[in-house]
Amino acid sequence: MTGLTELTLARARDGLQQKQFSAVELARAHIDAIEKARALNAFIVETPEKALAMARNSDGRIAKGDAGPLEGIPLGIKDLYCTEGVQTTAGSHILEGFVPPYESTVTANLWRDGAVMLGKLNLDEFAMGSSNETSYFGPVISPWRRQGSNTPLVPGGSSGGSAAAVAARLCFGATATDTGGSIRQPAAFTGTAGIKPTYGRCSRFGIVAFASSLDQAGPIARTVRDAAILLRSMAGHDFKDTTSVDMPVPDFEAAVGRGVKDLKIGIPKEYRRDGMPAEIENLWVQGVAWMKAAGAKIAEISLPHTRYALPAYYIVAPAEASSNLARYDGVRYGLRVPGKDIVDMYERTRAAGFGKEVRRRIMIGTYVLSAGYYDAYYVRAQKIRTLIKRDFGTAFASGIDAILTPATPTAAFSLGEKGSADPVEMYLNDIFTVTVNMAGLPGIAVPAGISTDGLPLGLQVIGRAFDEETLFSVAHVIEQSAPKIAPPEKWWA
Repeated sequence: MTGLTELTLARARDGLQQKQFSAVELARAHIDAIEKARALNAFIVETPEKALAMARNSDGRIAKGDAGPLEGIPLGIKDLYCTEGVQTTAGSHILEGFVPPYESTVTANLWRDGAVMLGKLNLDEFAMGSSNETSYFGPVISPWRRQGSNTPLVPGGSSGGSAAAVAARLCFGATATDTGGSIRQPAAFTGTAGIKPTYGRCSRFGIVAFASSLDQAGPIARTVRDAAILLRSMAGHDFKDTTSVDMPVPDFEAAVGRGVKDLKIGIPKEYRRDGMPAEIENLWVQGVAWMKAAGAKIAEISLPHTRYALPAYYIVAPAEASSNLARYDGVRYGLRVPGKDIVDMYERTRAAGFGKEVRRRIMIGTYVLSAGYYDAYYVRAQKIRTLIKRDFGTAFASGIDAILTPATPTAAFSLGEKGSADPVEMYLNDIFTVTVNMAGLPGIAVPAGISTDGLPLGLQVIGRAFDEETLFSVAHVIEQSAPKIAPPEKWWA
């Protein structure tokens, strides 16, 4: 039965329809794999009984000819998505034990289409992190190891549990979220495909908020095609989210294999950073060569305000976080630590409930929004954001169809290697990804190579707003051109 977990989502979907195996068999194979992989700490909550019940229902619908687009497909759900009757923590002590009485719109869409829930996946606390080391429930361990080394590596963050579970063959795909790179960076670190859709493409209803103007739901999967299949089910207008855009959802899978002939691919000169590792630079050059060989035209472009994106992001995101996290006060739900009066209770609850990184960002956000500093920091950061968006608009108006960049400045690093002394060192991991969130554009990370240490490396493709189809077609060309990356060796089994 273990061979079933090695299939792609697309292949599993077809196999179920052809009755080569059952949804229950698929679910059991993944449940067994999850039980053997607890050393990765990818799941906060496992839901095997729920998975088997959903799988039995799927088998019934398949038998009747009523199968949905994802019928019987086992998925993992990032523990930022509210799931009715199943604990949702956002990786934080302050929400430990919280069981939502409602379902997020994205997960409701997945269940509508027949998907099966295996459990809730670990993440950086409130999605604040680039390594999945800030979770109250402990760090996620990457299934990857450097050649000749047993040193534990990070899977990237904040969607580290999602990326690790997909890479370790614990689920066919996983929901994730991306505020500044939290889908694309862990996908690049783990040899998986992850897309951050256009802001508004997927509903944010029922997803625990970090920075509301930046957060966006998206999938992590094993292949570009699998990610396209998942996004079609996840996306759609939702009246419960006023930022959700009322637009038709295309058949993203149909764009896979469309090719890039005569497309114009932009290469932004500002993304060539001082000190960029040679293997990242070489991978980017190789990506350009693949585009040319597939018939695309290449043009150097300028995105002049890129240099300001990271500092502007780390003003806007903490500002919104400080506002969003004010609701966690020990009064209505979640953790409550008693105090001598209500103010003392607030202080004790928040001090005990929030981890170090979350407290840091709340304090930064409160500072930049405070009287006397609002104009100097927050307003200026929003102006930079407008200029970043205008840079992309100018590039696309010049005839550029998509933009090719590295996904991350390095391959995966060791647990505890970055950020312990200087948090900015960790924040620099988002240098290639935050611009996409600031501009509200779609971006996809796709496996493209292997580092000198034997670790996955990814390329990023950025597209026009609501043109995810072009991203899937470009990413598929990269996927087909790049050397095949074998799954990590199962040291944990």
